[in-house]
Amino acid sequence: MKTLTAIAIAFVLSAAWAAPAPWYKWRSKADGQQVCAQTPLGPGWEKAAGPYQDSHCEKLKRTK
Repeated sequence: MKTLTAIAIAFVLSAAWAAPAPWYKWRSKADGQQVCAQTPLGPGWEKAAGPYQDSHCEKLKRTK
């Protein structure tokens, strides 16, 4: 029972430090169009800038 309680506490504490995924500007290799997204859009896209804090890719995220 103590092990189960310890695992539950560890899970709750780790979730407290979780942060949202950063946003990046992605550029199309075909026509140069740019999109702001958190995940890669596929093989036809390359990361252009980032990371950003917001979904409009306006506020740069500070890196340590």
